[in-house]
Amino acid sequence: MGFIRRNWTPGEADEWTKEDWIAVILSVTSYILLMVGTVLSFLLNIWGFFIFALGILSTFLMHWIIDPKLKTVSEEYEKKQHEYLENLEHKVRWEEIHG
Repeated sequence: MGFIRRNWTPGEADEWTKEDWIAVILSVTSYILLMVGTVLSFLLNIWGFFIFALGILSTFLMHWIIDPKLKTVSEEYEKKQHEYLENLEHKVRWEEIHG
């Protein structure tokens, strides 16, 4: 799938793109397929197992598409959080020494 982007910078990953919309559609589709497939599988309907398998496939596809963006955003957030905690610790030490 060459039309799905897999490498992101933090600024690019924070914006809505076609990958986000595809993930939104796949998430709804996955949920519906898994629900219907589960019910039909419990009723031992052969189509239920097929629909359930499509739901699992749709879920994996959704994660494959959106995971690189989420990882990039998460890494950037963790970096900012680490900088904030270091800054806060520095300020607390300053107050303890000069307080």
